[in-house]
Amino acid sequence: MDSEDLLAQLADIHLPEPVSFWPPAPGWWVLGVLLLVLAGVGIHYLIQASHRRKIGLAALAELDRCYEKYASADGDPDELRLRYVNEFNSVLRRVALVHFPHANVASLGGAAWVDFIQEKGDSKRLDEDIANALSYGRFQTKCEVDVEAMNRLGQDWIRSLYDRPPAARSEQQELIG
Repeated sequence: MDSEDLLAQLADIHLPEPVSFWPPAPGWWVLGVLLLVLAGVGIHYLIQASHRRKIGLAALAELDRCYEKYASADGDPDELRLRYVNEFNSVLRRVALVHFPHANVASLGGAAWVDFIQEKGDSKRLDEDIANALSYGRFQTKCEVDVEAMNRLGQDWIRSLYDRPPAARSEQQELIG
């Protein structure tokens, strides 16, 4: 037999079936599940951030309403200032109750309340007059406090609580508490 006869006896090359896209390999399944989980976590984080931002804006709006009420009211300046201090204190306390539900905020008063404000948020504008007004203003008949400075303190404090991401807040709480 010569070589041509041998070659004629060989069968043609059989090509394998083309690779199909379905079902995918196990690695693609794992990657798909991982991407779905990451998308779910991202959506959850965005919803929480949006909710937190709305709560912060509502608190700032409430604080602004208190200040506008004070600024537009006519009457005894001492009485208006005392009313503003009490309303301001109420707004900050409600924010603290929402933001720190397990910190026994409702029972805080006096110097403990001022210490809480200093520890938990941006309180660089807190001076002695504002601290005294927050501690004992509701029990006094006359209160000498700069309402504009107090309003700026409240805005800074609320913004510091709601503008930080949750991880930064929890790290700060671990350092403080």
